[in-house]
This record gives sequence, C-alpha cells and structure tokens, in this order.
Amino acid sequence: MKRETIAIHEGYQGDPTTRAVAVPIYQTIAFEFDSAEHGAALFNLEVEGNIYTRIGNPTNAVLEKRVAALEGGVDALSVSSGMAAIHYAIANITELGTNVVSLPQLYGATYTFLTHMLAKQGVTTRFSETDRPEDVEAHKHGVPLIVDNTIATPILLRPIEYGADVVVHSMTKFMGGHGTTLGGMIVDGGKFPWGDYPERFYMMTRPEPAYHGVVYTEHYGAAAFVARCRTVCQRNTGATLSPFNGFLLLQGIETLALRVERHVENARKVAEYLRDHPMVEWVNYAGFPDNPLYAMAQRYMGSQRCSLLTFGVRGGFQAGTKCFDALRLFKRMVNMGDAKSLVCHPASTTHRQLTPEEQKKVGVTPEMIRLSVGIEHIDDILDDLAQALEKARVEAARDVLPVT
Repeated sequence: MKRETIAIHEGYQGDPTTRAVAVPIYQTIAFEFDSAEHGAALFNLEVEGNIYTRIGNPTNAVLEKRVAALEGGVDALSVSSGMAAIHYAIANITELGTNVVSLPQLYGATYTFLTHMLAKQGVTTRFSETDRPEDVEAHKHGVPLIVDNTIATPILLRPIEYGADVVVHSMTKFMGGHGTTLGGMIVDGGKFPWGDYPERFYMMTRPEPAYHGVVYTEHYGAAAFVARCRTVCQRNTGATLSPFNGFLLLQGIETLALRVERHVENARKVAEYLRDHPMVEWVNYAGFPDNPLYAMAQRYMGSQRCSLLTFGVRGGFQAGTKCFDALRLFKRMVNMGDAKSLVCHPASTTHRQLTPEEQKKVGVTPEMIRLSVGIEHIDDILDDLAQALEKARVEAARDVLPVT
C-alpha cells in the first residue's frame, strides 16, 4: 500500500467480536490470564498476548504497526512523549562510560538532555563541528544511526530508506496534528547488525538479566532493538502512552498526508513573501536554491519542503519580539506541527535555558522567529505576517527618534 493508504488502514482490519470499524480504546491497566500456565507462557515470551498496559496495549499496538509501516521499519514502540522516545532510544544501548555523537543543531530540550542529563549518568555527548556526513559518519565505525523524523514525517521522508537504523518521533507534532495529544514513537529499521559487535552491544547479544534471560537478537531477530526498548526501558521506567492518546493520534494520522500537502504549499508561499519583505533580514528555508541545504533537500524530498522555517526581523532582539507580540492569527507557543499556524521566539523560550554561546552553536539568534505554518487559507496567514511586520517597523522607527 502507498503511504496515504497505510495511514488509514495498516494494523487494524476491524474488531472480530463487535465488528467495530474504528480502533477501540482499550482503556485498561491489565489483561486476564487463562491460567497460571498461560501467565507463565506470556512472561516467558512463548506465546503472544497482552499482560499489562505499561508493556503493551491493543490500541497502541495498532498505532505502532501503522507508524512502523509508514516509516518502512520492522516494529515500533509508542511512548508518552517525543523526549521519552529520544531517551529510550539512547538509553537502550548506552551505559556508564559510553558516548553519543550528535549534530549540534538540536531542539532545546534534546540539547539539554544530551548535554546535562545524560552527562550526569556517565554518558557523554560529542557534538560534530558541522552537519556534513563526514563529520558524523556512523556505520563505518559500527555505530547505529538514530534520526528524529518529527518535522519531515514519513510522508516527506523515510530515513530508513537512506541508511538510518532507528527513527524517533514526537507524535505530538505533525503526526497527531491537532495540538491535543502528547506521544512519542521509536521505529526499528531492523537492519543494524548487532551481532557483529557483541562486546559493544552485549545487551542485544547476551542473556538479559532484567527480562528472564532473553537474548534479544535470537528471540526477536530484526526487531531486537525495539523489543528491548519495550521490555527493559519502558517496562521498568514506565513512560507509557495512554490508550486514549493512542486513539487520538490514530485519528490524526488518518489525515496526515492531506495536511502535509497543505502545510508544504502554505510554507512555500510564506517563505517567498518573507524573502521579499524589507523588514526581514534573512529567511532560512530549504526550498530556496541559495540555501545550504537545498541540494540535500532536493535529493531526499524532491520538490517538497517541510513547513517549519525561521526568519530574522531587522532590528535584532527588540524587533524580533515586537513582531512576535504583534501576531494575531499565529498562536504564540512552543509546539509545532498543528493544523493551526504557530510561532515561537526561540531565544526567549525553547532555547532560553542555553547560554548565548550555546544558542549560537545550535543556530539560534536574537532576531530569529520560528514559524510552523498551518493549513489555514494562505491569504489570512500572509495578512497576519504583514500587519505584524509593519508594527515592528513602526515601533523600531519610534525607538530611534531623538527625545527632545
């Protein structure tokens, strides 16, 4: 099936008992065993079935199968948020004394997690100088590649097709699409050869003391990574997705392809408008041929581009915040990927906890405004930007007038 069809049908063919067409919400904590023998068989991984919602739930299982199919992975694990997905994906294969290599351009919370939280647990992060492939090469050195595909979504890009081993998502953003529901996802590409590195990734190739001595590569095969995420990370720390949230995220995914199409078209028109505006100093949009990422975007996404973009208002921090404050249609918030158009001033919000040097390192400047362009009518979106930029211009001019 094509991705547009997968988003509606994968993982669920109707309920055999009630004939319900919509995925039921299994709002239950645990599941009944037929007998002691049945319970033992479930815990011993001898038979398939449900035990406890912290480990797995039928509603969430449909969501997991659907997202795994959209990404072209072998299996997936739903968790309570995007940050939980990043945490588990890394914690699953690191321990005291190991290290992570990362690009420097990261979401604020991800940067803080890698720099401060993991460091206190004895896992260090080395940031590459640039985002060039040669600065972060992975497979050559026997290192799995984890890619956050939240912004592009599998409608625009499937990283596993280009060599990624694990894909993570904040389902809170475009996948859910309506600003109502937290959730995260870890997708296992199923291609990394854990067995080729038995000492480095012994947790995959030796008996697991935290889960009945199972050897993940032997019992789960290609899906070993996500299986360990579920049975060790999630089972023992509990960042579980609510079944109700799983249901809501499934509703969002059904319209994902249509929404992304409108997001992409609106963002292109917004970028073109901003590029020609006298109050705009620069626009970072990969759809422009002079953008450093243009060639890469062409290779991976063809003519389409993500609907998240940034621009700088002439006049620095003050002008940036004045434009931000003047917006009316755009909702001032730190989320992204809603059907609604959203705006953020990173220097005073998402990246406020970083020092000026750290902000510069991750690409945040004082005048920067981040737009998550929604699916409203483009005329209304452009009208709001026009009036906000005009107010910023007038107030900037007033600020430089001499006082008599």
